[in-house]
Amino acid sequence: MPTNKQRREAARRKLERQLEARQDRARRRRKGNVIASVVGAVAVIAVVVAIIVFSNSGKKSSTATASTSSSATASASASPTTSAAKPKVSHTPLPVRKPGAAVTRAVRKSSGPCGYAETAAALKSGTAFEVGLPPDPSPTPTATRTAVFTTNLGKITVALTGKSAPCNVQSIAYLISKKYYDNTACPRSVNSGIFVVQCGDPSGTTGGGPTYRVKDEGLKTAAYPAGSVAMANSGPNSNGSQFFFITKNSTGALGKNYTVIGKVTGGLNLLQKVAASGDDGSNQAGGGRPNTDLIFKTVRLIH
Repeated sequence: MPTNKQRREAARRKLERQLEARQDRARRRRKGNVIASVVGAVAVIAVVVAIIVFSNSGKKSSTATASTSSSATASASASPTTSAAKPKVSHTPLPVRKPGAAVTRAVRKSSGPCGYAETAAALKSGTAFEVGLPPDPSPTPTATRTAVFTTNLGKITVALTGKSAPCNVQSIAYLISKKYYDNTACPRSVNSGIFVVQCGDPSGTTGGGPTYRVKDEGLKTAAYPAGSVAMANSGPNSNGSQFFFITKNSTGALGKNYTVIGKVTGGLNLLQKVAASGDDGSNQAGGGRPNTDLIFKTVRLIH
């Protein structure tokens, strides 16, 4: 049977163990509280950083958006066409024929009333297509001819007015008979100030043509309402193969410098669609390659 002393020693040891256990639990609680406090502080810092980053990102995004909008507006206002705000079009290569090589032979000239004449500059330039000279009968034919342009967008018909521009119409008819315009694209469209779709250059540059030139005709009475077809030129009496369709009345905007050769009798809506689609602004004189390509598959005279 334990003595009183032994019982007191046992009680003291039990008390010491209880105190150590309480102290140990207290240490663990303090350690847990410290860890929780640290984790909480880290979480708070992370939230604050995230808010700051998100706020700065939003400001940068807003600045970038404003900059882009301003740039696009400036670009549109500086553009020579009303369609510059449209998205850029990724074009496929157009059908293009290379002009003949430069030659040094003597220039040729027809002996009829039209006086179709080559120029030495054209022969040497390497930008002219060798197709010979059109027939030049006297008197000149005055009948109206009908040309059908079969294009990638549909058919366009044109009444070529031989009475008002016999020499130019005779030249166009000759080029059509040579299939000069087959598989060619219209390289230029303008839809601001003047409203035209320019065609007739196999090189696709607005710088090509036949080796000969044709004189101007009917300039005093020239007018350019929608649907008119007129010869493009680089100065007086420099008509070649290029011509333009007028998609919207341009009488007030174009001077009396362009020989009118006919009128569109079918398919004007197709030409207006091409003009309305805009252009790439690549032509220094205004306009550029149409965003909607117009390609002549064949061009034929039906009478």
